[in-house]
Amino acid sequence: MRHLPNLTLTAALTVCTAMAVTGCGTSEAPAPPASSAVPAAPARPNGPLLYVSDETGGNVIVIDPAAGTVIERIAVGKRPRGIALTGDGTQLLVALSGSPIAGPGVDESKLPPADRAADGIGVVDLATHKVVRKFQSGPDPETFDLSPDGKTLYVSNEDTGEMSVVDVAGGTVTDHVKVGEEPEGVTVSPDGKEVYVTSEGDNSVSAIDTATFKVLGTMKTGARPRSIAFTTDGATAFVTNENGGALTVIDAKKRKVVATIPVPKPEGAPAVARPMQVQLSPDGKEVFASLGRAGFVAVIDVATRKVKRLIGPVGARPWGMAFSADGTKLYTANGPSGDVSVVDVASGKVEQKIATGGSPWSVVVKNP
Repeated sequence: MRHLPNLTLTAALTVCTAMAVTGCGTSEAPAPPASSAVPAAPARPNGPLLYVSDETGGNVIVIDPAAGTVIERIAVGKRPRGIALTGDGTQLLVALSGSPIAGPGVDESKLPPADRAADGIGVVDLATHKVVRKFQSGPDPETFDLSPDGKTLYVSNEDTGEMSVVDVAGGTVTDHVKVGEEPEGVTVSPDGKEVYVTSEGDNSVSAIDTATFKVLGTMKTGARPRSIAFTTDGATAFVTNENGGALTVIDAKKRKVVATIPVPKPEGAPAVARPMQVQLSPDGKEVFASLGRAGFVAVIDVATRKVKRLIGPVGARPWGMAFSADGTKLYTANGPSGDVSVVDVASGKVEQKIATGGSPWSVVVKNP
């Protein structure tokens, strides 16, 4: 929606004074002192910004990575987790959930009831940093992905074992696709023809046709699959297995598991490797996997399918990750320690940790 620009208070007073003889004001009404003018909003940095979902705080945290500071907190709703930018970079989409937080093995009968009215995909306008809309999402949305044309959202609904299809223009759910138990990761293939969904409850990945919404194949993975990254050509998919301590490699053309890449325990790590999120590097030659409670990030060579190095420690239970535009920096969201790490990719050194508070879950980079 277009908005006409508002006159500033000073401009309005000038116009009113010039038109006083016509009745805009009276000569007895004194002009307010200059100090009553509304101050201008502080200018935002000219460089890139990080947007980080804070699951426990109900905010999206805005960070200036160059200064290493939090510059704003945007209240978005309950339990924000998965986030993504729209293709044109004008909006931020945030998965919101009214389901209570519960880890594996928790007796759900003892949890408070879910607030289904809180479920949805929040839409944040990045010009104003305001939530301008909330899409339907199906219950308990955790992660999602956009179609290449930006017209469709695919959302995992953990509570119901489904993937919801959301029409972006209408903001409504148009289809539901049954997948496995407790679906989580959602990634669209580079050509947009298929979407993969991990199901952590039954250790599988479903491949779904985006034209017919039919399940084309189901592939078994290691224990508790979390997220998926396709290679640039879409020929291969890498899937993280949190409890399996490994990545599953899938031939995406044949929809067949072709390899398993075990991730060793990093030296000095407080726990074994727990692969969480996986990201393809900007040059397409490597995949990076955050290792959860181990506190490290694994770097895997796409061609050889071997772990090249382990970066860290980067923070407590790193989950979400994002790269700078030039691929030289990696940002990790570290939930339990309430911070975001800035990692130099070439050296593997943590350059700084930016304190955020709350529980950082996912992170994206918005370039100017």
